[in-house]
Amino acid sequence: MNILNKKQFSIYLIILFIFSVFYLYQKHLVGNDSTISEWLINYEGGFTKRGLIGQIAIYLSYLIDIKLRLSIFIFQITVIAIYYLLLDNFISDLKLNNLIIFSIFTPIFILYPVAEIEVLARKETFLYCFFLLYLLLNNKTHKNIYKLTILPVAILVWEPVIFFFPFWIIIDFFEQNEKNIIKSLCNIIIFYLPAIFLAFFIAFNPISSEGHKEMANFLKYEFNEDCYMSCELLLSKSKIIEQFAAVFDLFTFERIIRYFLVLLVGFGPLIILIQYSKFKKLNAKIVSLFVSFPVIVLFLMMTDWGRAVNMYYTFSILTFLYLFKKNYLRLNQVYKQNFFVNLFKTKKLLIFFFIIFCFGWNPKTSIVGDVGSKPGYQIPRKALKIIYFKYIKNNY
Repeated sequence: MNILNKKQFSIYLIILFIFSVFYLYQKHLVGNDSTISEWLINYEGGFTKRGLIGQIAIYLSYLIDIKLRLSIFIFQITVIAIYYLLLDNFISDLKLNNLIIFSIFTPIFILYPVAEIEVLARKETFLYCFFLLYLLLNNKTHKNIYKLTILPVAILVWEPVIFFFPFWIIIDFFEQNEKNIIKSLCNIIIFYLPAIFLAFFIAFNPISSEGHKEMANFLKYEFNEDCYMSCELLLSKSKIIEQFAAVFDLFTFERIIRYFLVLLVGFGPLIILIQYSKFKKLNAKIVSLFVSFPVIVLFLMMTDWGRAVNMYYTFSILTFLYLFKKNYLRLNQVYKQNFFVNLFKTKKLLIFFFIIFCFGWNPKTSIVGDVGSKPGYQIPRKALKIIYFKYIKNNY
């Protein structure tokens, strides 16, 4: 008997959405909120990376005559709602077992942005939506049109999505009928070229200091907003080498070991699933290496390692589950004899471990942060605390 069912998963998503809306509402007016700083980037000073969503938010604020931060808040809750709806749809026709349930409820996946609200509604949420929408397409022609049109849009939203293109490519490879691997990859990659060229153009053409100043002045005079944090970093970390240097300066043995353990434990259920899976076309190790190598480069370029872990896992689990659903891999039932699976035979012990594993810890946002504890308790506790001190105590 499975520890949870699909109806309970839907309820779980609804609860996370309620908390997401609550926390986003609380922090959308905070002057130094890191999420908002990313959404302030726009094209008013000329073309720049990650400016598309900010520009749309500006147009929305003008269109319905609301403040920019309210426009961003509406945009944020909309994209999170779409993400949860797509996830619910994706899981609805999936054959569940307890190991898959653990892989879905791991705290480095869906729970993570709500546990670490600094990550909540960051631009990678759009990428998850784009990927899930791609997985819903069944027609090959539609998928090719999607790659030619939507992937360049994804680059304009958050150009490091290029590091996750191998997950798209793996999906395409398994769905190709071509037996020659080289020819198959050539047929696939040609549809990614517009997005790849755009990503390189953005990487080697950062915004000028004059353009950045013009954008900052626009935000100040039009909306009384400062260009801070992510918005400011467009200028101070505009060169690729500066992004690597910022990460190398923070390297310590302790931090590397910590995140190695975060990956090992957080990916644990998925690692077991892959270990006992037979892929139809490629060896599991080749698939894992192909999708993981570019992500390693991303880890060397961004200091928000918690976010990187979340993105890496999200694309990994969605890819695995899709291949599982489409019968491109077969899960050997011998997995039930695995030590960790076999360890929790009694339901009470299984439920206890499920709560500890899935709701007892989470990585922090930055590479310098320690591991957080008890997100399953801290998320509602923090919300109740805000409600009491901000809305109840102040009124009496």
